[in-house]
Amino acid sequence: MSTIKHPVGPQSSKVYWRRRLVVGLGLLFVLVIIILIIVRPGASNGQPDGKPKAAASTASTDAPAAATDPAATPAKCDPAQVKVEATTDADTYEPGKMPQLSLSITNTGSAPCVINAGTAKQVFTISSGQDVYWKSTDCQTDPSDADFTLEPKVPVSSTTPVTWDRIRSSPDTCDSDSRPAAPAGGASYHLAVTVDGIEATTPKQFSLD
Repeated sequence: MSTIKHPVGPQSSKVYWRRRLVVGLGLLFVLVIIILIIVRPGASNGQPDGKPKAAASTASTDAPAAATDPAATPAKCDPAQVKVEATTDADTYEPGKMPQLSLSITNTGSAPCVINAGTAKQVFTISSGQDVYWKSTDCQTDPSDADFTLEPKVPVSSTTPVTWDRIRSSPDTCDSDSRPAAPAGGASYHLAVTVDGIEATTPKQFSLD
């Protein structure tokens, strides 16, 4: 009679069968652990997350097309939807105080747009009546272009103001030390501004004491 099928010992056969079952389950658990260590479930085995290579190739060829989609690039600003404002740091300037000139641009449209707001496209003009006293482009050096995206309804102001030295300007007298000073003593002046050919609708008024 086989001792495997019919265990022999002082205790009942049920006890021996329980012991064999526990030992067998223990060996099975160890075997499963060894298999898991070797196989490592979830490893890619060199494949990109189990996805076909063709799918990865298709995604990569579609990316440049999306980046160059014309709808993703803002269009050039419509001058009719750009508001330009001339600003100064004061309304009245004491003797020796130099006016600081700035500008503000607002996209009044409903979508972002691009405008050339570089110094090459900015013009500050100071006049009194019909007499033009000073223009920023008369003696400008190193003008540059700079495309800028304007978000709808968000005003953008120039970061570095332009200083007027209270002297008349002319392209012919840029290197001269004898340019005449603008009249003061309460004289009133107007600052007009254009950006990329778009003019401020209302000049900014100020005076020199």
